Amino acid sequence: MRRARTVLAALCLACAPALAAPAVRMEGGLAPDEHQAATELLQAGLARLPSRWARALPDPLHVRWRDDLPPGVHGRARGGRIALDRRLLRAWMARPPGAGPGHPAVRAALAALLHELAHVYDRGADGGLSRDPRLLDLAGWQVAALRPGRRARNFMADRSPDPYELHSPREFVAVNLEHYLLDPEYGCRRPALRAHFDAWFRRPAAATACAPELPFVQDAADAAEPLRLLDPERVYAVDYLLAEGNARPMSRWGHSMLRLVVCAPGRPRGPDCRLDLQHHLVLSFRAFVDDVQISSWRGLTGAYPARLFALPLGQVVDEYTKVELRGLRSVPLALERGEVAALLARAAQLHWSYDGRYYFLANNCAVETWRLLHDAVPRLAALPLSSITPTGLLRRLRRAGATDEAAVPADPASQVRLGYYFEPASAHYQAMYEVARQALDLAPADVQGWLELPPQARRPALERAGLRPAAALLLLEAAALRREEALARDALKRLLLRPERLPVAAGTHEALRRFLELGGRFARPAAWLEGQPGYGLPQEDERATLAARVAADAALRGEQGRRLQARARALLPPARQAALAATEANLELAGRRLRALARQPRP
Repeated sequence: MRRARTVLAALCLACAPALAAPAVRMEGGLAPDEHQAATELLQAGLARLPSRWARALPDPLHVRWRDDLPPGVHGRARGGRIALDRRLLRAWMARPPGAGPGHPAVRAALAALLHELAHVYDRGADGGLSRDPRLLDLAGWQVAALRPGRRARNFMADRSPDPYELHSPREFVAVNLEHYLLDPEYGCRRPALRAHFDAWFRRPAAATACAPELPFVQDAADAAEPLRLLDPERVYAVDYLLAEGNARPMSRWGHSMLRLVVCAPGRPRGPDCRLDLQHHLVLSFRAFVDDVQISSWRGLTGAYPARLFALPLGQVVDEYTKVELRGLRSVPLALERGEVAALLARAAQLHWSYDGRYYFLANNCAVETWRLLHDAVPRLAALPLSSITPTGLLRRLRRAGATDEAAVPADPASQVRLGYYFEPASAHYQAMYEVARQALDLAPADVQGWLELPPQARRPALERAGLRPAAALLLLEAAALRREEALARDALKRLLLRPERLPVAAGTHEALRRFLELGGRFARPAAWLEGQPGYGLPQEDERATLAARVAADAALRGEQGRRLQARARALLPPARQAALAATEANLELAGRRLRALARQPRP
């Protein structure tokens, strides 16, 4: 009788046309109704397999239904034998008539079956997906920067359909093939993996109605739209954006970023899009410490999260050229249209899923930017681009022919005018200082020396300046205030790194905690959707919720920042507080004097 049932099962499972399914031998002492239900389940699962997968399965395929699997384990695969939890079969049998793949019992049973079939296929001669270098790139087992091989840990932890996928490449393949075959939205949520599986199994790409835009959360401090929906069709080019180095140890070799040249709405994609600076977006890997200077020791030991930030270009230009007095060089990358789209999709995936660790020497901005290019564009992955310094990465990109040097004008003035180079404000500041120095016989030889003077030492010059020198000194006092604010943020961060050193102030600790916690959401966008169904890139039903939450938190963060500013100043060392107050007083004095001089009748 058992032999007859086995033959019947094999006949039934082989009846699906063009599938070439293996014969199945069901084991486990099933009753007739259980055997029929198990046969139906196996038919439903095998019918979903791509033909390449189905043909590679062992023949016969042994399936046993067991009651003794550990809690939480729905199946196991050993060789050509699969063991499945009999409770899944009972739930399958109890499903209501007409229940589709979305029904929990149907989904659970099919997912367990496909998961184990994926293991059997992956271990077979035609499998090997979990060892495929391209799959490992996309999955998150990234190439190492300073040694051969790959990172042992997968940091794509956010927005995962099942955290078990991060356990190993084999489990990643099994979990994702479940969703690839069962989830109609898989191609929208994980487009690069869907395309890779389609190519691997030689299947035509399925038509899926995905939202055309890619969601990025912009920094709340400066962004007009905190949730930016980026249409890849509006991205004209991608540039390697290098912030030049300075004397500080952690900034000596510069900072690596990618600049997205986004066309203004209604403008055809073309070179004129380079003039639409207000629409350009910068992708920057940073150690998240709430936008203030970080501890070099913690950066060496990997104590900071490394995440992909999306920032308005104007904010980045101001941050580097006006505050840090560093130039920005924008070098176009030589990418095809399909490669631009792949790079944007990978960047969006990292923005929502990646939660790495930042190391100054081994996993810094240059390494992360190189990995983004490597994982997104297979052509670039084949080039020797790996570098642990931003300047070194630019040299290797140029040497490999991965940059479009012909697009950059040779004339430095044209580079500035067309946005290929953003000059540090130091040159402008020096010119303004020369105006004041000649008129007032100031002692410091350059603007850096002037700005490093105590604010009280700069005040006498402000009190006696004429119209032109007063205008120049007003600009320099504004620069001095930005410098003092940066130093204050650095001092505050060092206090926050050592909470026991913070002065006791009623309510200030809790206010700081809430402010930093809220800021953390803008560095880790997946936090807004925690507890919600869905994975990968947020889709239409999630974006409405997301947009409302991001906008509300952006407004709240601004309000908290304004309330906290006065409190935070009280936490600073007395010398830092005095320098801030004196610089603000200088700026007010320079403004009053300039207005008074402007009202005087000219001779």
